[in-house]
Amino acid sequence: MGSPALWLALLLPPVLLLLLRVPPSRGFPGSGDSPLEDDEVGYSHSRYKDTPWCSPIKVKYGDVYCRAPQGGYYKTALGTRCDIRCRKGYELHGSSQLICQSNKRWSDKVTCKQKRCPTLAMPANGGFKCVDGAYFNSRCEYYCSPGYTLKGERTVTCMDNKAWSGQPASCVDMEPPRIKCPSVKERIAEPNKLTVRVSWDTPEGRDTADGILTDVILKGLPPGSNFPEGDHKIQYTVYDRAENKGTCKFRVKVRVKRCGKLNAPENGYMKCSSDGDNYGATCEFSCIGGYELQGSPARVCQSNLAWSGTEPTCAAMNVNVGVRTAAALLDQFYEKRRLLIVSTPTARNLLYRLQLGMLQVVAANPTVFLQHGAGR
Repeated sequence: MGSPALWLALLLPPVLLLLLRVPPSRGFPGSGDSPLEDDEVGYSHSRYKDTPWCSPIKVKYGDVYCRAPQGGYYKTALGTRCDIRCRKGYELHGSSQLICQSNKRWSDKVTCKQKRCPTLAMPANGGFKCVDGAYFNSRCEYYCSPGYTLKGERTVTCMDNKAWSGQPASCVDMEPPRIKCPSVKERIAEPNKLTVRVSWDTPEGRDTADGILTDVILKGLPPGSNFPEGDHKIQYTVYDRAENKGTCKFRVKVRVKRCGKLNAPENGYMKCSSDGDNYGATCEFSCIGGYELQGSPARVCQSNLAWSGTEPTCAAMNVNVGVRTAAALLDQFYEKRRLLIVSTPTARNLLYRLQLGMLQVVAANPTVFLQHGAGR
């Protein structure tokens, strides 16, 4: 009997049989190829045996869109036009449209190359590191050397327009220099002194960037000065080349040991050395004419902040006339006269001159006073 296909071939006209053998196209746009079976390709070549054919187009990182000649179906035949488009991040090198020529070659050679941004400038006192160089979608991160601060965007990306996503960053010196002041403890004045000579090592500043300092300014007394009693503020300020400044402060405290002020005794005088009540000061006491000193004639301010001796007083002179000899009486007057001379501030004092004259009379006529005393 034979197969059904054989019977069909005998019954149908040859033209209709040819149409049944050509299946619908299963091509896809942009491929540059026609998905025909081997026998179909053979048929097409037999039909267009005098027509030049070009090789299928394949562009890496790009898409191809072809149009056959008018009325034609095959996308690689003579006269076929193909548009080339590169994918994002890539740019076309060559013609954007190719034509299949009579020499069986396309009119140009094309490639899609990855887009590249301009090379970044290396920032002074810093640098950058990139992932995938300077090509599309590459990321570059800036960094700065120690002591410098990044100014601008830290990370930039190469975009499709072949430009970086941000402005180039820079490294600037914004960190102030460092300086550490000395620690000066309390100083105590020596005996009979009201100042203390204080010295210290001048602090050295350190710049964290380039290590260069342009100026050092001291506010207060310099080291090696004699500091008076009290609190003294000392400040050092250093500047770097970027005009950043660093400051440190400390205090110099000077203390003077004091015993407290003394007062002159009633009917007497007081004369003190130094400041009058500081450690080591000496105060001497005396009485006016007609009075004699009782107690300590001099007192010293000691390290335990206490005065030496006892508090002095000035008592009225008392002459003992009950003695039996002129010599004993004169001894009293000579002693009184010595005390009077020591205690009297000046010979111009009227009371002093009067008492001095009386003593001279007594010294010249001692028997008068002896007789007066014996008559009592």
